[in-house]
Amino acid sequence: MSDDDDYMNMVIEEAPQKETFTQKKRREQREAEARGRTLSKSERAAQEAARRDEALATSTLNPASKGFQMMAKLGFKPGEALGKRNASDSENDSSKSRAEPLNLIFKENRGGIGLDSEKKRKIREEAEEASKKIKHEEGTYRDRVREERETKRTEAQVRAAQKVAERLDAGEGSDQTKAEDDSKSKEDEPKVKSKPVKLTSQINVLYRGLVREREKHDSDRQARHAMQTSLPSSFFPRAKLPEYDDPTLERDDKKALGQVDHQTSALEIELDDEDEELDAFNALAPSERLHKLVMYLREEHRYCFWCKHAYETEEELEGCPGLTEEDHD
Repeated sequence: MSDDDDYMNMVIEEAPQKETFTQKKRREQREAEARGRTLSKSERAAQEAARRDEALATSTLNPASKGFQMMAKLGFKPGEALGKRNASDSENDSSKSRAEPLNLIFKENRGGIGLDSEKKRKIREEAEEASKKIKHEEGTYRDRVREERETKRTEAQVRAAQKVAERLDAGEGSDQTKAEDDSKSKEDEPKVKSKPVKLTSQINVLYRGLVREREKHDSDRQARHAMQTSLPSSFFPRAKLPEYDDPTLERDDKKALGQVDHQTSALEIELDDEDEELDAFNALAPSERLHKLVMYLREEHRYCFWCKHAYETEEELEGCPGLTEEDHD
């Protein structure tokens, strides 16, 4: 059996189905509706643009045109430049010549010829300036956030160093007065002791601001407590009635009448007064204030703020890694 007689590989072509009357009517109806439908303005513009692009993409050197036939009679050949070619002209010169006519460019506005290129140049320059500005602002913002974070961290370290310095100075003061307190007899001691008020101007300027802030907070808290206790309530059944405060009286007159507490008045006067030395210290940079506190702790108490350790001798203190936090990493 030959390959031509192999019925297993035979392809039986189906006979084309004839279009029925109903299908023909529907097709004609769809075509009539498509022809009768009025195109919108955007659709007409799209069709015009498509036809224009197709025409511009087609070469104008059409052999069927009368202009091309006239040029061909004068010796023009497709793909070559116009004009007679001299023997001295090289192939590079002929390749640089234009072999196709200039394409048409439709202008849709009334601007000059170079206006579009000028607008593009300005838009490009504005875009470059905007991108540079955005990058500069991003870098400036990151630097500002990093500086603020470092400043807050240094301020927290300054506050911690002030507390350490105050605690160490208070410990030395208590040790010096301990012998004097033990030598006094109980008979010589008064029955009612009044807490001595130490003026903030006598405190070391390194942590004077911390003490003033704490005293100010305590003074405000006592004032609020006195105001609350002056009003009768279930918590304070024996409320102390507020005394008449004459605003015309001066502080000396109130002191003579016994209306001003000596300790409170001294503290209020001290807190209300300006401290130029403290203002000058607070005007320093946080890093400089921290350096002064670290040096004070090392020189006065042989205490390293970064090691969190008080050395007994100067020789042991010399074994400290350094004066900065980076030296202790």
